Amino acid sequence: MLRHSLLVRLTHWTNALAIFFLLMTGLNIFGAHPRLYWGHAGSVDQVERQWLQMGASGSAARLRGWVDVGDRRFDTTGLLGASESPKGAPSIVAFPHWATLPAMRDLATARTWHFFFAWVLILNGLMWLGYGLVSGRIGREILPSLAQLRPAHLWHDIVEHAKLNFPKGEAALSYEVLQRLAYAGVALVLIPVVILTGMAMSPGLNAAFPFLDALWGGRQSARSVHFIAMAAIAGFMALHLALVLLSGPVRQIGAMITGRMTIGGGK
Repeated sequence: MLRHSLLVRLTHWTNALAIFFLLMTGLNIFGAHPRLYWGHAGSVDQVERQWLQMGASGSAARLRGWVDVGDRRFDTTGLLGASESPKGAPSIVAFPHWATLPAMRDLATARTWHFFFAWVLILNGLMWLGYGLVSGRIGREILPSLAQLRPAHLWHDIVEHAKLNFPKGEAALSYEVLQRLAYAGVALVLIPVVILTGMAMSPGLNAAFPFLDALWGGRQSARSVHFIAMAAIAGFMALHLALVLLSGPVRQIGAMITGRMTIGGGK
């Protein structure tokens, strides 16, 4: 049975590709100044504005990575602040080399790729949004209905997901309330936030549209919100992939490739 139209499938995979490159190039860019602040300006001397910092301390033989969130320090050796380089040597870097593009610190290349895929995300998103509004798909399949938002219905869907009881048969052809809330939150809230905060960090766009900076309370606040929204999108992608694997990867991925989904109970 037809589940996804051609345009939905094309925009889905284009979106996934764009976000993948944006995340990895964004981590490389963040590594150039692994600190986050609130307000209009931020520097190593303005610790009162800083709320997050990644770094490392100790000797090369006993390098310890850490993340400061407010006044609390968390040991993140091997993952954040300090990790192994591609050659196996201890390296002081915000994120591991395998998590960034390019793998080595290269701000110029990372920014070029980041801006390119930002435009891919924007144009692809506008296409998805336009189709969804014209076809009625956003109201019909993405936004939850009032009946689905009833507390009893919400709780039932939470319990079913916790038990890994996924819809079977024809019920699998439509999204339940938690899926709709997640998809709507990412597509209609988080991605627009990432785009607008990214625009607010651009000096050229700041000059042309001063309200973009003021919208977030300053460029550094925009950078912080950009990072938080990015982390939320990354978390959604990880959870989304896990649920696809648990609910039947052949059927789910096949439907997003061919557009058709079998409504049997098999994997």
